[in-house]
Formats: sequence, C-alpha cells, structure tokens
Amino acid sequence: MPTIHPPSPETPFESGFAAHLAVATRSAQLLGSPMAAVTAACLRALRGGGKLLLFGNGGSAADAQHIASELTIGFGRRRGGIAALALTTDASALTAAGNDLGFDEIFARQIEALGRPGDVAVGLTTSGRSPNVIAGLRTARRAGLATIGFTGEAGTELRALCDVVVAVPSCETPRIQEVHLLLGHILCEVIAQELDDDRAR
Repeated sequence: MPTIHPPSPETPFESGFAAHLAVATRSAQLLGSPMAAVTAACLRALRGGGKLLLFGNGGSAADAQHIASELTIGFGRRRGGIAALALTTDASALTAAGNDLGFDEIFARQIEALGRPGDVAVGLTTSGRSPNVIAGLRTARRAGLATIGFTGEAGTELRALCDVVVAVPSCETPRIQEVHLLLGHILCEVIAQELDDDRAR
C-alpha cells in the first residue's frame, strides 16, 4: 500500500505572500472610493499652490518619507517637482519638540509652523491610536488644512479628525504598511499624471 504523505506546511515565504495578497485584494475591493477622495483633495491643494505634509511613526514614518520623496523628486517620469514634505526627517526639530514640548507634539508644532489653509495633512498610523499623529491631525484641522488618515481597520479614533480615512482591512501591522505603501505609489502615479496633463493643456 503506498505511503500517504500529509501536505507540506506553507513556508514563511509562501504564507507571507498569501497574507499580503489576501489583504491587498480586499483593499482593492473596498478602498477605491476613499482613495479617489484622497486624490481629489491632494490635487485640489497642489493646483491651488498648496503642499502635502506627511507624518507617522516607525514604519509609517518611512512610508511618509518614501511618498514625499516620490512626489518631490519624481515617480518614474521626468517632470517638475511636486510640493510634499515629510515631517519625520528633521532630527533637530523632532528632538527639540520631543524634549521641550513632549513627543506627542512633534508633528503638531511643525504643522502649526508650516501648515497653511489649502495644504493637506496626511497622517499614517497602522493602529489609528498614535497620540502624536492624532495631535498633528487635530492641529491641522484647527489651522484649516484638509486632513487625511491612513490606518488599519481598528483605526476609528481618526475618523472625527479626518476629511478622508483610508482604513486597510487588517489588524496586522506589516500587512497594513505594505498596502499603505502600495496606495502611496498609486497616489503618486495619479497625481503626477494629472499634473503632467495640466501642463500639457
């Protein structure tokens, strides 16, 4: 009688891809409408001479910097720079605010100083509970900026502070961050194309 072998367990490589694809597929089904609203808000600001201010902690700080650099330097095309700034890159500002005001205020103070009505504040927090991101969005709203939150499915605290919330349907930080970066790339591509079309008209 032949020996029956049980199916081999998935490797971490295979399970990681499977988890990513499941969340990405569900995100594609759910997030088209909020992403259209995000794109419209960003284009409205940029066409009016405003800028995008992006911020987050840890991996979300890296995503904020990545998206801002794609816009200012170029996303796969030769074109003019687009006004976007990550509030996570100035070590002197971050440490001074953290030391003098407290870590919760590191983004709020920069938005107070740099944000103007017509700009867009983009806060990234996978949990939706990061106190400094919430404080930054609250300050942005008071200052007349449009406010956008990128979070996960548990990020309900952002809703009262944001004009648009993009909530990835997952509670797993790595999966949320992976989709945030994908959404950021899509946003950059659409913004660049739309502004290129404006210049060509």
